[in-house]
Amino acid sequence: MRAIRFDNTGGPEVLYLADVPAPEPGPGQIRIRQEAIGVNFIDTYHRTGLYPLPLPSGLGKEGAGVVDAVGDGVTRFKIGDRAGYAMDGPGAYAEANVVSADRAVHIPDAVDARTAAAVLLKGMTAEFLLHRTYPLRAGQTILVHAAAGGVGQLLVQWAKHIGATVIATVGSTAKAQKVQALGADHVIFYRDQDVAAEVRRITGGGGVAVAYDSVGKDTFEGTLASLARRGLFVSYGNASGPPPPVEGRRLSLAGSLFFTRPTLTDYIATTEELDASAAAVFGMVASGALDVEIGQTFPLAEARRAHEALEGRQTIGATLLIP
Repeated sequence: MRAIRFDNTGGPEVLYLADVPAPEPGPGQIRIRQEAIGVNFIDTYHRTGLYPLPLPSGLGKEGAGVVDAVGDGVTRFKIGDRAGYAMDGPGAYAEANVVSADRAVHIPDAVDARTAAAVLLKGMTAEFLLHRTYPLRAGQTILVHAAAGGVGQLLVQWAKHIGATVIATVGSTAKAQKVQALGADHVIFYRDQDVAAEVRRITGGGGVAVAYDSVGKDTFEGTLASLARRGLFVSYGNASGPPPPVEGRRLSLAGSLFFTRPTLTDYIATTEELDASAAAVFGMVASGALDVEIGQTFPLAEARRAHEALEGRQTIGATLLIP
């Protein structure tokens, strides 16, 4: 089968297409013949070495397709089932992938494979951020950075479904129009405007209850200065580089603030948590409450170009590789 591999860390140019043996599922595993593969920022962190992997390696942690082989002891799936997964890998950038049966989920009939691959990791991230990292309530005001991105779009829509007021940051007029169409109440152009000053103006000086920041280093100061008293800074990405260390006394002086660095893995640690989170996401999609935009697709062989677009902030919504 064809798969994307890399032997050394670095830029998108380290990715190459290889012919490799199709993997065979071991005990407790299934093989999925993939129809779509999700491209996520965490893939770039693995490629650059920010999150190290043993090399040489495959890449990617999200995909969807049809089960075509099962290992010993598997009762959760059978051949022919539609299945998706997120955060099991790496190795998703391939025509087929072997994953643990207890880390994959059934895809309901109402959701096609491309939508599943586009929404599963990002949607479960939105679910835990809005419901478990911080149980958002109707009437609260939040800040969402990179609101036109894959997770950002879902956060905007889901937060509006809950009844929150959403302040979104974007980098272009086209992205502003997109997030406004999704329901964002206010839009800030983070390159041209002082984010914290705009947040204070919008909130009458009060700040936001919670800020969701996937950008990292470039937005850290503005995010911290945007929080209300006892507000929560949720740092969940490093698109511009890792955020700086957080000094505890600074949080105290800024209004008894909270800072957290959550990861999806810890919120879907058990099969029961995984199933519940995925069911919530698929339910929101099936009901029409979440519009999943697949902004761009690339052939599997063009994974390098997909990474260039993602890191160049040239993408809107989800990005897929198609085997």
